Amino acid sequence: MVEIIPSLWLNNNFDEMVAFYQTVFDSVEVSDVLRAGPGGPGPEGTVIAGSISIDGNKFVGVNGGDGHPFTDAISFTIRCKDQAEVDRYWNGLTADGGTEVQCGWCKDKFGLSWQVVPNAMFHTINGPDAAGRGRAMAAMMKMVKLDVAGLEAAYAGR
Repeated sequence: MVEIIPSLWLNNNFDEMVAFYQTVFDSVEVSDVLRAGPGGPGPEGTVIAGSISIDGNKFVGVNGGDGHPFTDAISFTIRCKDQAEVDRYWNGLTADGGTEVQCGWCKDKFGLSWQVVPNAMFHTINGPDAAGRGRAMAAMMKMVKLDVAGLEAAYAGR
């Protein structure tokens, strides 16, 4: 099987991004770091690019400069087992300048979009009860951070 790894164009903040994600996630590993040599690009020894693995999920960060900021067209999704996980990742990602968006979406302080989604969302908005699905979807559309109890109550008609 071929390995496909997303690459993110960073605003020369590879090290800062790694340090931030180390405060949010349990396991952040860095490998294959390419550094500028004599003659550039950039000052000798600075990071050009590197592989980052967050809890086993790989992507590459490229210190390309400010020419290509993140947009909502790309986001990372975190599937959470319960409300405690939703709260942990949501609070971590929105800390220190991140922003809350809507329907489980937020942006970290670098402008990267994340979807913090409890497994309960899939059980409610895809459940067998059509009316319950509609109620759960309507409830979700009013939420910023997703609320497991609120989704389940809406699905059940409570």
